[in-house]
Amino acid sequence: MIYLDYAATTPISDSALDIYCKVAKTAYGNSSSLHDIGDLSARTLAASRKIIANLLGANEKGIFFTGGGSEANILTIQSLLKGLDSKKNHIITTQIEHSSLHTFFKTLASKGYDVTFLMPDENGHISVYDLQNQLKQNTGLVSIQHGNSEIGSIQPLKEIGQLLKNKDILFHSDCVQTFGKLPISVENSHLDAISISAHKIYGPKGIGAAYINPAIHWQPLIAGTTHESGFRPGTVDVPSAAAFATAAQEIISEMEKNTEHFLQLKNHFISLLEPYKDKIILLTENIDQSLPNILPIVIKGIEGQYTMLECNRHGYAISTGSACQVGMQAPSRPLTSIGFDEQQAKQYIRISLGKQTTKQQIENFTQTLYSIVKNF
Repeated sequence: MIYLDYAATTPISDSALDIYCKVAKTAYGNSSSLHDIGDLSARTLAASRKIIANLLGANEKGIFFTGGGSEANILTIQSLLKGLDSKKNHIITTQIEHSSLHTFFKTLASKGYDVTFLMPDENGHISVYDLQNQLKQNTGLVSIQHGNSEIGSIQPLKEIGQLLKNKDILFHSDCVQTFGKLPISVENSHLDAISISAHKIYGPKGIGAAYINPAIHWQPLIAGTTHESGFRPGTVDVPSAAAFATAAQEIISEMEKNTEHFLQLKNHFISLLEPYKDKIILLTENIDQSLPNILPIVIKGIEGQYTMLECNRHGYAISTGSACQVGMQAPSRPLTSIGFDEQQAKQYIRISLGKQTTKQQIENFTQTLYSIVKNF
């Protein structure tokens, strides 16, 4: 089976797995325990926290380990909202956020919050001008993802951050798909909070992290929580945190090389599609501000689920969208948000590239797509 679904998850790297095993055997104590074994775990956890903070240009006191990216998203938003003046009940987000946040913001709207969902342009980009026009006196929080997992669009965090800083409005970004693939500096982009995840960068599943600027007032979701400075209850998974930090260091050090690799594969794929470009459409072919490892495709007249199953039958693992929404019959929300009707949106598939993806794999996969189109 050839794996082309790296945006859904990645295999753990050898170095991250090695660190996980070593820490699990040596620093097995509860990091909150006061004995020496607990202290070893606490020091390992602190070192892991510092590594991730440094990679983000962040204060380590603002890094909190979570059970994953989705949990980091929801806990961060809840903690920020609890710390805001109750009059600041207007939230701005986008129609193309990850399902973990989109559904949560809809829940908040049903509970009395005033939530504005910005629509992207036809390329999936949010206009800073549109955002500015939606700001109100009671706007307390803006949450806009950095990179979309389904269509790959990248949002201008620095410009958005500058606008919101000048107006003293909190700014959160879901950076799960971009951490390790794009440079992220919380200070340069004026980000008050972000969410990241380990399993998207060749780290273990079941652990993520949230960053909240220590200068920002927030309140714990559950009063009396002691772990992670009150941000999240439960004993911290120290081996996973260490493996997360190891994977993060590794992928950041390889970022330029990986980006070049993805661009070469993407351009080669575009050239291979030329004979069928009227039938097989790569949505990001002419879009610069998009993640090069995410290749969103629409095959005219063929439902994405059929294409995905046929690819699987031929030995290729691809997807029809965010793994968190697989099994839902609704068409891709990002695609309908950028102008596709429901039938067209259901013709969408996504291949996503990883460090292990080769030129030969892309060539063979393209031939499989050709045969599916010919035989349909």
